[in-house]
Amino acid sequence: MRRWVMVSLVLILALGLVATACGGGSSTTTTAAGGATTTSAGGATTTSAAGGGGGAQVTIQNFSFSPASVTVKVGDTVTWTNQDSSTHTVVADNGEFKSGNLGNGATFSFTFSAAGTFAYHCSIHSTMKGTVVVQ
Repeated sequence: MRRWVMVSLVLILALGLVATACGGGSSTTTTAAGGATTTSAGGATTTSAAGGGGGAQVTIQNFSFSPASVTVKVGDTVTWTNQDSSTHTVVADNGEFKSGNLGNGATFSFTFSAAGTFAYHCSIHSTMKGTVVVQ
């Protein structure tokens, strides 16, 4: 029993060290006028507006956004997660949001504060396109 507890503790500590090394160990949060915040950590950036509610998840896999189109309400957050081994980006065609490079497992979130249709793409792979409809 003691041996199992010791092995478990060693594994937990090792996983913690790996997670810290992968995450870069630091983050930066910037708050803009109106309460929007931008947080950068481990190479990924998260931008969110004040307020918020529900949201949607988009997976980046096989060089595509899935689902390619999501519909959310004003104040909802959309989160993109890169499940590809390749680096990708999430960039609004109108410049409203931009993720920066997302490696495997990285996420990017954006909270939509206005209604409209927001087309986006991967700036690295021009065939990758998606749409967020905000009602």
